[in-house]
Amino acid sequence: MDQHRFRYLVRLQYLGFRYSGWQIQPKQRTVEAMLNKTFTFLYPDVEYKILGAGRTDAKVSALDGAFELFLAQELENLNLFLMEFNKNLPPDIRLLSIQPKQGDFNIIKDSKTKEYLYLFSYGQKNHPFSAPFISNYTDYLDLERMKMGAMLFEGTHDFSIYTAELKPNTKTVRHIDSCYIEENNLLKANFFPEKSFILKIRGKGFMRYQIRMIMGALVQLGKNELTLAEIEASLKSGSGLKLKTIAPGSGLLLNQISFKG
Repeated sequence: MDQHRFRYLVRLQYLGFRYSGWQIQPKQRTVEAMLNKTFTFLYPDVEYKILGAGRTDAKVSALDGAFELFLAQELENLNLFLMEFNKNLPPDIRLLSIQPKQGDFNIIKDSKTKEYLYLFSYGQKNHPFSAPFISNYTDYLDLERMKMGAMLFEGTHDFSIYTAELKPNTKTVRHIDSCYIEENNLLKANFFPEKSFILKIRGKGFMRYQIRMIMGALVQLGKNELTLAEIEASLKSGSGLKLKTIAPGSGLLLNQISFKG
């Protein structure tokens, strides 16, 4: 990456419902692929590289995503870059800001905390227009039990069973700064259900499917398919619990990323 002498931190938002995640995949529409397509259209002769702050799954959205843009030449007008890039992006992706960074900045290593939100409702089936934003469970959920269960995930635990395709060197002991459920007052629309809820979870980093599997376990708890004691035991090394539910990607969104310095 030595030939890319200039680097920029770019913040963006996207609705992930029609994308197969962040990362480029063969014959799939992804957020990263759309950013690459836009850049090469606008700057066909400029060498560049895009590195995301993380890889969101299919249908997952971001209110405050980020990527690092590496360039062989300096951008002369950052405001013009934002304006032209947004003009040529599809309507479900928007760049928010661009900031020059020093050569020692690393978007992966310098990521301090990430906050994810999982929006859900239960009971009556939702209006179809809610589908990109809120996961809907038509069964009754014991919300108070789920709130108690969410707090059990706070702190340092072994999340071995809360990920998929566990690789040998994956660090499964992770720290979660906060994890709780509250009523959704963040996103509103006239086609949303009268009441919906948010699982808010904050930490330095998460494994693949970790948050969706935490949400799935809380849904099982709310259905009385799991107990609080089983949730607590699942966070210890050697847990034999088999989780039955991975919550859909469409309810999950990246709400905030903070960086060192």
